[in-house]
Amino acid sequence: MSRPVYVDPELSEAAEVVLTGGEAHHAATVRRTQIGDEIDIVNGSGLRITIEVEQVSKTEVVGRALKAVHDDPSSPHLVIVQALAKGGRDEQAVETCTEFGADAFIPWMSQRTIVRWNDRKRAEKGRAKLADTAWAAAKQARRSWLPTVESVVTTRQLVEHVRNFPGPVYVCHEESNVPLVDRLPAAAKQIMVIIGPEGGITAAEVEKLTDAGAEQVLLGKHVLRSATAGAWASAVIRAKLS
Repeated sequence: MSRPVYVDPELSEAAEVVLTGGEAHHAATVRRTQIGDEIDIVNGSGLRITIEVEQVSKTEVVGRALKAVHDDPSSPHLVIVQALAKGGRDEQAVETCTEFGADAFIPWMSQRTIVRWNDRKRAEKGRAKLADTAWAAAKQARRSWLPTVESVVTTRQLVEHVRNFPGPVYVCHEESNVPLVDRLPAAAKQIMVIIGPEGGITAAEVEKLTDAGAEQVLLGKHVLRSATAGAWASAVIRAKLS
């Protein structure tokens, strides 16, 4: 069985590693970590240290470092643009895409998005919630690289992202007849996949995104929900290119 993973952004290589705060509480109280257990602590940027636990309290877990490795980042770097969704479906999308290997998320307030993050406070609260979801999913998946969640964008801002993106950009659209799996270049270092809302991407949005350099693609013969389309794309990209 794989070792549980905990995150400390300030982690550095040392003979003794001390885990504190909420992660220590989770290890000690929720996971019931015991003296002698081996756990992994990551910094979210590739560093992974395996420790043997020597001390446990509700606020601190102390262990002896057994091994330190620097995991390479995923290639290609996969960015999922996820339209906001009601009922927590955007959180579901971030969770599953993280487990399937997505590296970054851009929340998108599209024309048909019902949920609106129009003010700064709500937008930051929503972004933080998605980031927490990605953090938890990365731990579940035993990842040492944590996905990033950027600030929400409008369609106009997304068009600029697409125009400046240094790799292929795919708009998932049920009316396309070009399968995503047939368009993936083996040498791509970065890939962006755009997932629309439950009501679909408007024709005007598709036109603006394709004019900026994106390509329409079809995920499969079945129509997927906004919450699952990104996960399908992530799985295909990782299976074919990783």
